[in-house]
Parts: sequence; structure tokens; C-alpha cells
Amino acid sequence: MKSITELNALRKKALKNMEVQKENHGYKIVVGMATCGIAAGAKLIMSTFIEQLEIRNVKVSVSMTGCVGVCRLEPMADIIDELGNKTTYIMLTPEKVEKIVQSHIINGQVVSEYTINSTQAIF
Repeated sequence: MKSITELNALRKKALKNMEVQKENHGYKIVVGMATCGIAAGAKLIMSTFIEQLEIRNVKVSVSMTGCVGVCRLEPMADIIDELGNKTTYIMLTPEKVEKIVQSHIINGQVVSEYTINSTQAIF
């Protein structure tokens, strides 16, 4: 931190992210942010979800959780719909997040090849 201006800019960004996380319009996104998830890139994944939602002006709750116990599949995120149905996405990248937001959040189509039920999760 070099100045009060820098601190205020960080505060403003954090408050904006918190507001995005409080919204809930049908879907909820929960990103695994335990040590293993963070080491695998979960911070970038969470930021990408928030960024992609903002770009599309979509209000969805984005939050984090701790360890889900499958470190080899990190970074991971759950998409929970308004009925409580959960889809777990694994081995996420920013490119996958962009597709998930467009296909699943906006169009309601699960991107099955990125889910925990996909063949890649077994091996």
C-alpha cells in the first residue's frame, strides 16, 4: 500500500465484489477456496465468474466455500439453481468459466463435459 488513494480503490473494489456476492437471481455460484483450490487457481476462477457476470450484466450470488475433499479436481465450483439442484464443475479455467456463464447461467444448459460426472473425473 503506497497511499490512501490506493487503499480507497481497493476498498471500493472489495465492496463492489461483496455486493455482487449478495445478489441472488435464480442461480448461486460457490467456488472452492480451500488451500488446494487456491493453489490450483481458484482466486482467478472466482474473479473470472464475477467479471463474466458483470460483462453480461447478470446478477447472481457468487460465494466461496472451504475444502470439498477432491483436491485433484480443483479448481471447482458449484452452480446451484433456484430449486436447489447442484452442478459441480471441475478443473476450471477462465475459458471454461466463460462458457459456463454463457451456457449454464444465461441459457440454462449444463456444460456436461466440465462436470464432476464427466468421464475425465473418473480417471
